Amino acid sequence: MAAELTSTRLNAENHLLLVLNSSPPTYCWLAPHSDTNSVDYLQDQPLLRLPHELARRNFKSVQRLVEREKEYVLPALKETANASLSNEQTPDQALAALDAMISRMQGLKRKMENLHQEERKIQEQSRKRIQHLEKLHQIPSLADVQYDQWARVRLDRLMIDHMLRSGYIKSAQQLAREKGIEDLVDLNVFVQCQRIAESLRTGETKDALQWCGENKAALKKSQYNLEFELRLQQYIEMVRAGHKERFNDAMIHAKRYLAPYLETQSVEIHRAAGLLAFPPDTKAEPYKSMYAHERWAYLSDLFVRTHHELLSLSSRPLLHIALSAGLSALKTPSCHSAYTSSSSNSLSTTTSVCPICSTELNELARFTASNGCWR
Repeated sequence: MAAELTSTRLNAENHLLLVLNSSPPTYCWLAPHSDTNSVDYLQDQPLLRLPHELARRNFKSVQRLVEREKEYVLPALKETANASLSNEQTPDQALAALDAMISRMQGLKRKMENLHQEERKIQEQSRKRIQHLEKLHQIPSLADVQYDQWARVRLDRLMIDHMLRSGYIKSAQQLAREKGIEDLVDLNVFVQCQRIAESLRTGETKDALQWCGENKAALKKSQYNLEFELRLQQYIEMVRAGHKERFNDAMIHAKRYLAPYLETQSVEIHRAAGLLAFPPDTKAEPYKSMYAHERWAYLSDLFVRTHHELLSLSSRPLLHIALSAGLSALKTPSCHSAYTSSSSNSLSTTTSVCPICSTELNELARFTASNGCWR
């Protein structure tokens, strides 16, 4: 056992950071031959899974385009042929119908070419990510300089992931360019996510609803009810206007977009109906909370959670997960982070060299397990 701990031999499988199924989550390193049945998240899983998910969605887009044009072109072609044979159309009318079909097929071709280019980018991204992970399995020793290089790339990935989630998009893009790892990080995915989340914070639902439309099938399996909440917010804004005409629009909107959720969201729908009887400055709950502008921040956060769930992205920054794993190895029962806040630590007259007790990491280490997690 001691030999295993002091050996510099690199076992790549030991470098897969796992989050065990617990609340709050417990972090530990997976030892060789560990039972992985209880593991529900693998830190490097999104690195490979996200391109796979994007490729699947790209294929679904192609499939929808082909099916839609097929449903239009084949009946139109048959109708034109029959009309031409029965002399129901003049030659000019038949040519006009054929030109319209050709125009639609040319439009389909352009869209297919764009989707094909996107597929090639995704495949190239997947190839480079697989190569990145494969390098770890080719490094024989922790003392090898190649391991330091690989670990640096991984740290850069975690830093960029953290910056993207924190909204530092330009800084993340610049770091990715400087390090040459654009294909190892999910820049475009997080840029789109941040753009839509920010639009919700400013009171706009258009982009978020468009995203819901593009992911309608996947959202049916989601644990979140994002689209319903967005439609409910639209209803609230109509009622907030206070005009009789807008009240009518709100009721029409509710019948069209909220009524289909009556079976699963009956409480919220009944509250929405009651909203018609209360002005925006009401103090009565739950209508005061429904009118509150803080709902936009809630919708923004809900979108981010739903977005990450659908794309199999961690709800927490990967850097926090990696730090938590290391902190759990250092944490002992005597660490005061278990019962003291970071704010009180900063006022402490004692100076500690313990990372767990430091003001920088104290809050992050608060709910991590102690080193008893090792198995």
